[in-house]
Amino acid sequence: MALVQILGLIVPLLLGVAFLTLAERKIIASMQRRKGPNVVGIFGILQPIMDAVKLIIKEPILPSKANLVVYLLAPVVSFILAILMWAVIPFGYGQVLADLSVGILYLFAVSSLGVYGVIIAGWASNSKYAFLGSLRSAAQIVSYEVSIGLIIITVLLCAGTLNLSLIVEAQKTCWYAIPLFPLLIMFFISCLAETNRAPFDLPEAEAELVAGFITEYSSIGFALFFLGEYANIIAISGLCAILFLGGWLPPVDIWVFQIIPGGLWFGLKTMFFLFCYVWVRASFPRFRYDQLMQLGWKVYLPLSLALVVFVAGVLLSFNWLPI
Repeated sequence: MALVQILGLIVPLLLGVAFLTLAERKIIASMQRRKGPNVVGIFGILQPIMDAVKLIIKEPILPSKANLVVYLLAPVVSFILAILMWAVIPFGYGQVLADLSVGILYLFAVSSLGVYGVIIAGWASNSKYAFLGSLRSAAQIVSYEVSIGLIIITVLLCAGTLNLSLIVEAQKTCWYAIPLFPLLIMFFISCLAETNRAPFDLPEAEAELVAGFITEYSSIGFALFFLGEYANIIAISGLCAILFLGGWLPPVDIWVFQIIPGGLWFGLKTMFFLFCYVWVRASFPRFRYDQLMQLGWKVYLPLSLALVVFVAGVLLSFNWLPI
């Protein structure tokens, strides 16, 4: 049964990653007044499958002076850590693979380890472009994890628990997106930087670093990095829905909304944040690296710290701290 549950989680996730790439290309094409993929299958629906087949059958090219053991290990590490994040994310009431009492700490730890795949990929490739891209990614992730951690602490102060299911249950009367709306915006923007997405995709900046830490990867290695990145994006979008939009809870507690399964509500909220990811990519130019660091350390860090103190003070003053 455990194996069936794991496969029931991984297979839909991989399919979701595949068709997220199609949705992203379709949405960006619509915003740019062009058609996007529309040849392979009806409305281009088979394009992700063809992309996967192309990557699988391509010849893997190994750099002659690379550290091959570490080089081959890096994409596997990135992919496995991206999959592990989903072990504690609840899709509905009781619908979670591992309902840990410290689920948010588990998520934070696994997402922090994800940078190791990037670092060892850049180092083992024996390429200056890949190495600079991995250093950028490490600095970027460390910088924005600080503000993400402080924002999560603020949510935990309101919920009084580290369990993701109980955080959702604590939002039955009011979603945290309403009183903590500035924190939601900061959290989402920090997650863009955490997942190396536009306009913060500096580790893969093609203008100066070719393709960053994946410059020397092709075939299956590139595919694993690609799958890991998009699995992270879906997981972060789900986490945004859990922390701020009530997870599987309906927007209003009336019978019309209650007959809709909780998993569907969770999926719709996750898709909303995924759409925002694509929307931002299509709308904003890439930041310079100094602007990225300035935003993280000089704006979000002091602001998130001040909001932790402010929210804690309000909860303490009105005796609203959860017991």
